[in-house]
Order: sequence, then structure tokens, then C-alpha cells
Amino acid sequence: MKFKIGTRGSKLALTQTNFVADKLKKIMPEANIEICVIKTSGDIMQDVSLLTIGGQGVFVKELEDALLSKKIDLAVHSMKDVPGETPDELIFAAILPREDFRDVLVSRDNIKMESMPKGAKIGTGSQRRGAQIKAIMPDVNIVPLRGNIETRLKKIETENLTGVILAAAGMKRMGLAEKITQYLPLETMLPAVGQGALGLQIRKMDIDLAKICASLNDMTTATEVTAERSFLRALGGGCRLPIAALGKLESQRLSLEGMVAAPDGSVMIREKIQGVREDAETLGEQLASIILEKGGKKLLDLM
Repeated sequence: MKFKIGTRGSKLALTQTNFVADKLKKIMPEANIEICVIKTSGDIMQDVSLLTIGGQGVFVKELEDALLSKKIDLAVHSMKDVPGETPDELIFAAILPREDFRDVLVSRDNIKMESMPKGAKIGTGSQRRGAQIKAIMPDVNIVPLRGNIETRLKKIETENLTGVILAAAGMKRMGLAEKITQYLPLETMLPAVGQGALGLQIRKMDIDLAKICASLNDMTTATEVTAERSFLRALGGGCRLPIAALGKLESQRLSLEGMVAAPDGSVMIREKIQGVREDAETLGEQLASIILEKGGKKLLDLM
């Protein structure tokens, strides 16, 4: 069997894809697996904000196009990059066990968030992170940041930042955990939908490949991410507001917490509900409905 895996070209994306390729080779040692680097619009246009070039989906579309045109057979995605709606011809054949879903602070002189001076400059390219920081520390200056992990870490020095906010999963996968100053508590920083999870996307018609990938699927993570993505879709998946969600499955009970905020953090609506794992999709829709009724719709209508 010969097939091609598509990935972005960053060091983190390649690390994640090689991890997946190694897993697949253990399942089918005879397979000929080729890794194909595909440049996405999000990678090419690094001098403009993600919102300007299309928001969520800018790291995914070219990979999906390559799948649809049969240039590749499987795409490895960070699930936090995947928009709520994906092409009907494609499916996620597996969601791998989730890494740490938290956000972390890497700061100059290891200053923790609660000890930040007034006017501290915090770098992040994420509206979600910026809004949640501003909600608790309105005097902090959010500095827009793009680029890979190494680039963003270097900007602490080159742009005289007090610190940067990054995903714990990426830092750990890159072997950079020792650089982390602080793991931000969920009460302060609810993660992005799908954060820390990797998804294997294939064409719906590739049944044999689907069966192979299914052996890598982690049911707990898949259930949690299903609920989170249902929440995102119900809000209008391409929404340009800060959105966060976290599903947690424990003993067949699924909790789902979600948040919608104004970009400046001045308004934040955050709610949590519980249900059974079989109702993951419905829970996401229910939570979105609650948040929309409690002010989310007003925020959406302003955008």
C-alpha cells in the first residue's frame, strides 16, 4: 500500500506528522508512506493578521483541496485550526489522544501573569487569548504575533515583550516544556476548540484507509472534540469573535464549557453544561443556544 500524507511545513507540523506516520508504519510495516509539505495561506501570509486573511481555516483549506484533488490521501491537522464546517466529501477518520489542552505563558525573567507590571506587553496572534487576558488585566497591551513557536519565542527579545501566550501542546511536542513560565488556569484561559488534539482527515470514499486510521482513534478525545466542534458550528463556525470550549469526558459523563467574548474582553459570556457521551453533538448545540440567549447573539450581530 502506498499513500501520501499532507502537512504544513512548520517544524511543529512536521513533528506531528512524523509521529502519525510512525504510528501508521507500526500498523502496516509494508506500506510506502510519503510526506508531502503543502503551504497554506496562513503560512505564506505571516505579515498580516489571521482575521484579515480569513480567520479560522487559513491553515487547513489548501490541505483539504489537496485531498479533494487526490494529490494526497491523508491530512494531519491540529484540530484547533479546523473550521466548524468541512467539505462533505471528507471525514476525520481518527482523532488521536489529546496532549495538554492548556495555554501557557513564556515570559521575560519568568514573571507570572499575576505579577505582570501595568502596561506589560503580551504577544499573541489569538483573539481568544487576547480577550481573556484583557478581561482580567485590562491595562495589559496585547501585541499581535504571527509565526512558528521559535519565531514567537524570539520576539520576547526582538520586540521587547514581557511574555507570549502559546499552546502547551505545541511546546511539549517540540521539547520546549522547560521554557514554560506558567500553565494558565482554565478559570483564566479556556482553550480553543480542539486544542491539543490531532485529526486525520481523509476522503470519505477511502474505506480501507478509514479502517486503518480508525485503530489510532481515541474515543475519549473524539467525544470531547465532537462536542466542542458542535458548539463552534452552532455559533456559526467562521465567526470572527473570540470563542473557546473544552469538553471533558469522565465516567461516561460529558461536561462542556464554552465562551464567547468581545475582542477587547469587555464582555464575556461563559457557561457550562453536562450530559452523556452519546449526546456530544447535541450538548454543543445546547450550549451554543444558552450562550446566544445570554448575550452571544448581540455580540455576533455587532460583527
